[in-house]
Amino acid sequence: VQLQASGGGLVQAGGSLRLSCAASGRSFISYAMGWFRQAPGKERELVAATSWRGDITYHADSVKGRATISRDNAKNMVYLQMNSLKPEDTAVYYCAAGSVASRPAVTSQYKYWGQGTQVTVSS
Repeated sequence: VQLQASGGGLVQAGGSLRLSCAASGRSFISYAMGWFRQAPGKERELVAATSWRGDITYHADSVKGRATISRDNAKNMVYLQMNSLKPEDTAVYYCAAGSVASRPAVTSQYKYWGQGTQVTVSS
């Protein structure tokens, strides 16, 4: 599966962004999908993830209540809606696909990665 992330940008604190990830290739529904981020000097972290049907989701404590992951299997798309953005949300955001379709929070499963999209939140 090939992944293309988009939707990043520069936004003021308190603003919103919706990140999109387009998947190509077959069997999109076979994959759990996740959004990761990596800030300068920090390790990559799982921000949100969804099972293949979208019925099981995970959101990191750092974004819980402010971010929502969703997927549209008919369009091979995954989204991350982020609200009330904070400067500490600044990072490169990556979408990823994992093979354990029903356990999206298992980070070791993610083997396919998009190119990343930069999110910068100004204070």
